[in-house]
Amino acid sequence: MTQPTYRRWVTLLAGWLFAPRRTVTGMLIAAGVSGKRHHAGFHRVFANARWSLDRLGIAVLNLVLSLVPRSRVVFLSLDDTLARKRGRKVFGVGMHHDPLISSRKKALFNRGHCWIVLAVVVELPFAKGLAYSLPVLFRLYRNKKSCKRARYRTKPELAVEMLAKVAEAFAGRRFHVLADSSYSGRSVVAHLPPGFDFTGRMHFDAQLFARPEPRQAGRPGRTRKRGERLPSPRQHLAMGGGAHVAYDIYGRRDRARIVTQDALWYGTLGTRMVRTVAVESKSRKGEKGRRPQAFYSTDLSASPVEILRRYSLRWSIEVAFHDGKQSLGFEEPQGWSRKAVLRTAPMAMLLYSLIIVWFAKRKRKSRVALPARPWYNRRRRVSFADMAATLKREAVREVISSHPRLHPRLPKSLANLVVHCAGAA
Repeated sequence: MTQPTYRRWVTLLAGWLFAPRRTVTGMLIAAGVSGKRHHAGFHRVFANARWSLDRLGIAVLNLVLSLVPRSRVVFLSLDDTLARKRGRKVFGVGMHHDPLISSRKKALFNRGHCWIVLAVVVELPFAKGLAYSLPVLFRLYRNKKSCKRARYRTKPELAVEMLAKVAEAFAGRRFHVLADSSYSGRSVVAHLPPGFDFTGRMHFDAQLFARPEPRQAGRPGRTRKRGERLPSPRQHLAMGGGAHVAYDIYGRRDRARIVTQDALWYGTLGTRMVRTVAVESKSRKGEKGRRPQAFYSTDLSASPVEILRRYSLRWSIEVAFHDGKQSLGFEEPQGWSRKAVLRTAPMAMLLYSLIIVWFAKRKRKSRVALPARPWYNRRRRVSFADMAATLKREAVREVISSHPRLHPRLPKSLANLVVHCAGAA
C-alpha cells in the first residue's frame, strides 16, 4: 500500500470496529472523519487502490506465527462459508448450498458469495483447552453460471492455491491441514505442498489396501503399487475388538470404541500411507451419542485419540465464521464491483484475527470490559465479544485521556461510562 492508502485503510478498520453497520460511509461516521475528508478516497481503498489481499493475509499470518514456537507444527483449518447477498449487479453472486436452512435429508440453496477461508489454529495461554482459528487467506468461489467467460475453478483448486501461497511464504516450516469431507479427497490431499500433513474425514466404506510386498528378483511383470485388500472402516468396526477409551472432545467427555490401521487409500491418495481411525460412540443410555464415523491422517506417528483431537480443532473455524458474521458484519459490506467484493468482506475476518492477536499480546488479560454482575460469581472464559469490547474500551479511553482538559487517569464514573459505551457500540 501507499502511505495515503494505508492511512485510509487504518481509519476504515477503526470505523469497522465501532460502526453499527459495516458500509464504507458507516465506517467513516463511526471513525469521526465524515465531513472532514471526502468519502470517495475511502471507497477507492477497496474498489481501485493497488494492493494485494494475499500479501496482507501473509503479513497477518506472520504476526500470528509469532505466538507459535518455531519448532511446533502449525495447524491450518480449511472450510467455506456463505455470505448472503442481494442485487443483480453484485460481482460473483450465485446460488450456493446454505447449511443453516438445510437438513440431512434436503439441501437448500441461497443467493450470495461462497468464501473459501484458510485459517491458522492457535491455542492461547489465556484460554486453556480452547482453540481459535484466525483467518488469513480467502478465495471467492464462483459457480459455473456466475463465471460466464472466466475460467471455472472448483473449491479444492482454490484451496490448493492458498496452501501453495503459505508454503511459498514460509518455506521450511511444518504445517498440518484440518478439513471436513469436502476437502478431504484426492483433489486437495494429492496436491499438498512438501512438509504438509492432513487430517480429515474418510468415507465409511473406503477401499483400503495393505502396503505391497517387495518385488522378487527375476519375477516378470511390473511392481505392485498396492497390496492385499483390507477391511473398510465399517467392516473393521463390525469385526469387533479395538480399544475402549474416554477422551475430551468438543468440550465434553466422550466414550467410544476405536479401531485403527495403517493402509493405502489407493483410489484417493495413491501410494501415500495413512492412519485410519473408525469410531463408535459408547455414551451411556440417554446421552446423545454420535454416529459411527471414520477419520484419517497422513501423520503416521499420531495416536488415534490425537487424530480425533486434531480433527475437533477444525470446529474453531465455524466459531470464527459465527463471530465474524455476528460481531463484525462479514455479510454487511455493500460493494458490487469486482475488486470491492474481493477485498471488503475478508477485512472482517482479518480484523477478527488482529483483535485476538492484540488480546493475546496484551499484558493485563484479566481486565476485560465487562459490566459488574455480582450475581454471576462463576468465572467463565473470555469470548470474542469480550475481546472486541475490551479493544473498544481501550480505544475510547485513550481518546478521552489524550484530551488536554482531562486527567490521564479517568474518574470512576467516567470509566464506567466508557465500559458501557464500548459494550453498546
